[in-house]
Amino acid sequence: MHKIIPIAVLLILLVPICLYAQIKQKKGPANKVAAPLPTNTANDLTEITTPVNKIMATRIKISTSLGDIVVLLSDKTPKHRDNFVKLVNAHFYDSLLFHRVINGFMIQGGDPNSKHATSGSFLGTGDAAYTIPAEFDSSLFHKRGALAAARNDNPTKASSGYQFYIVQGKKRSDSELDLIEIQNGIHFSTARRMTYKMNGGTPKLDKNYTVFGEVETGMDVVDAILMEQTDSNNRPLRDISMKMEVMKEEIK
Repeated sequence: MHKIIPIAVLLILLVPICLYAQIKQKKGPANKVAAPLPTNTANDLTEITTPVNKIMATRIKISTSLGDIVVLLSDKTPKHRDNFVKLVNAHFYDSLLFHRVINGFMIQGGDPNSKHATSGSFLGTGDAAYTIPAEFDSSLFHKRGALAAARNDNPTKASSGYQFYIVQGKKRSDSELDLIEIQNGIHFSTARRMTYKMNGGTPKLDKNYTVFGEVETGMDVVDAILMEQTDSNNRPLRDISMKMEVMKEEIK
């Protein structure tokens, strides 16, 4: 009797241990339980599957009786860009004239008084009740085709809220550029010098007037406007009116 009792006890102890082992084996190892998904999994998937945003370029089409001019506005001059877009969307420039045209220099427009102006009347004094702080950037200069803001002779060089001009200019020699550097206290990089020498522009206006865009297509139209006959105030004898619209598109 004394030898049977320990065996019975042993059997009683072994049965539950075996059953536990079988149950555990069916469930699999504990460290294989799936980990919870990170809380930002949905966001991660969105970032992966959503295309990267493309750069938006702001272009303005200026329609005239002599053809269309398309200008590309610079994102490096946001105050001037946004002001110009606001005015174009409000149709402010529609029916205004290019009231100042100087061959070899530039064409200027944006005077609100030029709408339905009588022939021969002096234009150029109409402007907004506000100005735009100067926004100078070394990559934006008065090369041929530059779009820039007019201004009065204020000490801060703040721009007109309305009036703008497009540069034609002339080709410049190294000696001319050297003199402008001395007179204006500025420095022309090698690349800018080459642009002024090969394509032309009005370098004396650099760092004095804000350039906020450039002609992308239609420079031939600018040249055609500059060939118009003008009066003693540089106003074309034949009215050259404008109409503008914003053209937003993606650059891939």
